[in-house]
Amino acid sequence: MRVFQFAAPGLFIAALVTSVWAAETAQPSDPIPPTVNIEPRAKPADKQAPTPKANIRVDTNVVQIPVTVTDQLNRFVTGLEKENFRVFEDKLEQTVSYFSSEDAPLSVGIVFDTSGSMGQKLEKSRQAVSQFFKTANPEDEFFLVEFNDRPELTCGFTSSFEEIQNKLTFTQSKGRTALLDAVYLALNTMRKHKEANPRKALLIISDGGDNSSRYTESEIKNLVREADVQIYAIGIFEPISARGRTAEELSGPGLLSEMAEQTGGRHFPVENLNDLPDIAAKIGIELRNQYLIGYTPKNATRDGKYRRVQVKLVQPRGLPPLRASWRLGYYAPTQ
Repeated sequence: MRVFQFAAPGLFIAALVTSVWAAETAQPSDPIPPTVNIEPRAKPADKQAPTPKANIRVDTNVVQIPVTVTDQLNRFVTGLEKENFRVFEDKLEQTVSYFSSEDAPLSVGIVFDTSGSMGQKLEKSRQAVSQFFKTANPEDEFFLVEFNDRPELTCGFTSSFEEIQNKLTFTQSKGRTALLDAVYLALNTMRKHKEANPRKALLIISDGGDNSSRYTESEIKNLVREADVQIYAIGIFEPISARGRTAEELSGPGLLSEMAEQTGGRHFPVENLNDLPDIAAKIGIELRNQYLIGYTPKNATRDGKYRRVQVKLVQPRGLPPLRASWRLGYYAPTQ
C-alpha cells in the first residue's frame, strides 16, 4: 500500500467560516513548528497516482476514514502528520497503517430537489451547483439525481460539468418530495459504479422533508450507515417562526443533519437564498481539505456488526485547540 507523505513541515490553515464540530483531543506529543499561514490548499497541476480503493463494507480489510480538522475559527488545518491522529474502534486503539493528506479525486452525486415548492429557489440552487464545480479537480467525476414525486438519474457519471449544468438548465419544479428515494437511488448508483474514486460524497440540495417516498427513514438511515459515502446537505428552509409549515418541512432539517453527521459530512440550513452559492463552494473546499486515515481492524471477526469509530487529535503545541470530524463507524463484512 502506498502512503503519501505531506512534504511541507509546517501547518497551513485554509480560511473558511463554518459551524463548529465537536471533537476530542488527546495529550500533546512533541511540538510541531507552529508555522501558520492562511491559504487554501492548491489544486494539483498534474494527475496524482491513484490511491487504494476504500470500500470498507466488503472489498478490503483496511478501514479508511476521511477526517476534517479545523481550528477555533473553523478554518481548515492542513499539514498535520500521521502522529497527530489516534484512531479507536469500539474503544480499542488501532494502528494507523495508511495516511494521506493529498487532494485525492472525488466521485460525487448531486441530489437535486425539483419539487413544486422549489420554484423560486431553482435559479440560486443551479448557481450553487456551479460554484461547487469550481472547487473540483480534473480527475473528479459526478452524476446527477433529480427528484420530485420520484427520483431519476438524469445524468450518469461524467467529468463534464457542462453536461450536468445543461441538464439543470431545463429543470422545472413540480410535484412532491421523494427525498429518501432520491438518496437511495444516489447511493445505489455510487455502489454499482465499480470504477468510483476512493473518496465518495453526495451533495443534497432540497427545501423540505420527505412526503412521497417508498423507502422509510429507518431504511435509508441504515443504508447510509453501510455506505462508504460522505453526505453533505444544503437545506433551504422557511424560518422556524414561519406559519403553515408542514410536519415534513419541520422534520426536514433533523433528517438531513442526522444523515450527514453519521457519514462525517454536514448539513447547512439556509434561509437566505443568496447564501446558497457560497455555502456550496465551502462544501467543495471542505472536501478538498481532508485527511484519509486507514487501519486494519484488530477485531477481524466477519460478523456484519456495526463498529463505532473515534478519532482523537494529538494536539500540536503552539496552536489553539483543534477539532476533528469523521465518519462515525462502519459495518464489518460478513464474508
